[in-house]
Amino acid sequence: MEEPDKLECFEQVVLPHLDSAYNLARWLMRNDHDAEDLVQEACLRALKSFDGFRGGGPRAWLLTIVRNGCYRWLKQNRLQELATTFDEEIHKAEEQSQSPDAQLLERADAGRVKDALEEPPTEFREGIVLRELESMSYKEITGLCGILVGTVMSRLVCARQRPGAILHQFG
Repeated sequence: MEEPDKLECFEQVVLPHLDSAYNLARWLMRNDHDAEDLVQEACLRALKSFDGFRGGGPRAWLLTIVRNGCYRWLKQNRLQELATTFDEEIHKAEEQSQSPDAQLLERADAGRVKDALEEPPTEFREGIVLRELESMSYKEITGLCGILVGTVMSRLVCARQRPGAILHQFG
């Protein structure tokens, strides 16, 4: 494909998904500036490899590039954020004393929602962002993350049940 045609096609197919790419990067990186840099790098990578794109879901393709870039950067710069320990007390289901609606109203403050999304480990946060904020199906998430659907579901349950998290409302 000639360069002007490639660029035009890339702009039409991939660039409409920049908001989703930034959203994922922002929640994985926990930093606006790092997210912006990583999305920019991901777009450059996507453009360079656009000849290899064979159609399908351009959003999932771009988000995969963003996700891989985020994990690569975290591994090089913040390895401790990728280490998740399994704590039985944190991961077990807690009984709720209030209805989900009452809890949602009690915790409607946007800052607390942000804090709740920031709290889970990276792979749990990733699932919440992709499922609830980007409205991706379990199947799309499994393809993007390269994990089994049961793992996606388990991570979502764990993320929603972490102490102090209000993410259970998405369930």
